Amino acid sequence: MFRGFSGGVHPPENKLTEEFAIAVMPPPKKVYIHFSQHTGKPARSLVEKGDVVKIGERIGEGDGFISASVHASISGKIIAIESCPHPVLGTSLCCVIESTNGAKWKDTIKEKTDYEKKSKEELLQIIKESGIVGLGGAAFPTHVKLSPPSDKPIDTLIVNGCECEPMLTADHRLMLEHPAEIIEGAKIFRKILNAENLIFGIEDNKKDAAEILRKQSVNVKLLKTKYPQGAEKQLIKALLGREVPRGGLPMDVGCVVQNVGTCYAAFQAVKYRKPLIERVVTVTGTAVKKPKNLLIRIGCPVIDVVNFCGGYIRQPKQIIFGGPMMGIAQYSENVPTIKGTSGIMVCKDTVIPEEGPCVRCASCVDVCPMGLMATEIYKFVDNKNFSKAKEYGVLDCIECGCCAYSCPSRIPLVHYLKFGKSEIWRLSKK
Repeated sequence: MFRGFSGGVHPPENKLTEEFAIAVMPPPKKVYIHFSQHTGKPARSLVEKGDVVKIGERIGEGDGFISASVHASISGKIIAIESCPHPVLGTSLCCVIESTNGAKWKDTIKEKTDYEKKSKEELLQIIKESGIVGLGGAAFPTHVKLSPPSDKPIDTLIVNGCECEPMLTADHRLMLEHPAEIIEGAKIFRKILNAENLIFGIEDNKKDAAEILRKQSVNVKLLKTKYPQGAEKQLIKALLGREVPRGGLPMDVGCVVQNVGTCYAAFQAVKYRKPLIERVVTVTGTAVKKPKNLLIRIGCPVIDVVNFCGGYIRQPKQIIFGGPMMGIAQYSENVPTIKGTSGIMVCKDTVIPEEGPCVRCASCVDVCPMGLMATEIYKFVDNKNFSKAKEYGVLDCIECGCCAYSCPSRIPLVHYLKFGKSEIWRLSKK
């Protein structure tokens, strides 16, 4: 068994939904499709208020290389193109579609029997047109990841099945229920990259998924269950012993990492020409009546999701998109799901501990998977000394939250570091 990387923590897993098969949520009556739900430039709108669209129809076109197209997830009439609540950005431009009570799919979405004969360039174009992005969290456009420069050949494709974030089980269920499709998607990626090696990295708390994948004759490596084992740089270090250089990318060490959900979405795009209009999301927490793993249409308001899960046990104190370590608290129950929504936590209680003084214990240094001195960086940020924070590597922070989790003084260190990064980027744009 591979032991992994230095640092990290092991918070309570609380994967209460790991035995719950994926259920399909009916299409909502109204969806809010944001033009910005990926890393990079927002998509450029192709529609206007009053237009009628079908399921899978492209409503926003990727604007530039690092961008991604977006598609209608229900059939209906566009009733507005306006700024709406966004789970990450606060607000952003959004296409609001109201269902006409039909389920009309775009006629190009059908099974294709010739996909295995497609060239690398054709496969890459299909993935790009389908709006596929990384479904593990960062939502980086997949066609960009699959297009490394010619001077950076890729020898290894790693498929990330770790799902190290507590409480989330969507990837685990996908591996149990759709292993063949995930593997086919991975093989499509390997063909595009011309990668010799294909490795599935899975934490040892998902041995059932590992066994199912091994029966499909793929190379599966079990990893020690430790957070954040699923982070790209840590996964590469754990599996291959290669260290991505500071400020570098996996391609700098001959690797590309793709999430199992991304592989599944790519397979559907290539096999059926089905764009990314839905994804599996774990709905869990102490304030929702029936936690589930759900296949949800992109743009579905969170309140519709909660109601499908039986509603609230009692009015929640907090709704978080993502998991407890890296998730983002929401300000409205009308925020819609986006491509990067892996989980919805509905919490009846929330505790904001009182921040104490730093006791110089270095716990944050011990657990940082990037080897950063969070205790020093936090002081620089607190004193607005952003140049010094940058010198100490704040931009290398992956925002995993290990530092804050381990701090005995309950200093929200990751918040300080995230603020420091945003200020450095803001000042650099000036």
